[in-house]
Amino acid sequence: MATKQKSRSKQAKSITLEGSTEIVTDFFKFAVNAILYHRNVYPADDFHMVKKYGQVVLVTQDLGLERYIDTVLAQVKEWLNSGSITQLVIAIVARESQLTLERWVFDIKLTLPPLATAESQSQSLPAPKPDSEIQSEIRAIIKQIISSNTFLPNLNEPTYFTVLAYTHDNPVTPAGDMSKPPSLWVDSDPLAIEQEKSQQVRLKSFDTQIHKIDAMVSYRHE
Repeated sequence: MATKQKSRSKQAKSITLEGSTEIVTDFFKFAVNAILYHRNVYPADDFHMVKKYGQVVLVTQDLGLERYIDTVLAQVKEWLNSGSITQLVIAIVARESQLTLERWVFDIKLTLPPLATAESQSQSLPAPKPDSEIQSEIRAIIKQIISSNTFLPNLNEPTYFTVLAYTHDNPVTPAGDMSKPPSLWVDSDPLAIEQEKSQQVRLKSFDTQIHKIDAMVSYRHE
């Protein structure tokens, strides 16, 4: 009696738009925390250590700040899925003078149209990129943030941070203050540093094959 053999086709596990969005959103969460800790925007006692990307990183244990970051990133996640966000900026501002001291800029390029069909995705995507390679690229950026005190000026005055998201080239920022999570976003000043007083350091990038993130930091140099 002949037996039927099941045909098995090996399909490469290409990353999906949703999967890429999760990776990028997760990266932003740990990048923001690293910036706030290593640039002394919040006290060191407000953070605790966790293991991520094969290394120890610090995340806030301040519940108010944690809720704020999570709520901001929930909106960023929606924009990532829709392909409407082009840049995320973390601006560090001096409390007294209100001068922008640093702008951590993450350019976001969607390399795959967000409304592409499953068929077009399979045709347009290159060979799947190993997750270990993506994690390695992210780890390199986090390490640069961790070591930022070696190439950025010391911040010797009280500061606060603002999140700016560029959607269709318009900068918007969460409405309200840190006392409660943002319920809406409003048009914002870009909080730029005057060109003649700005120095830039280009950081590394990572690419999920759907989203490409290029990072840099500009700082005030008097």
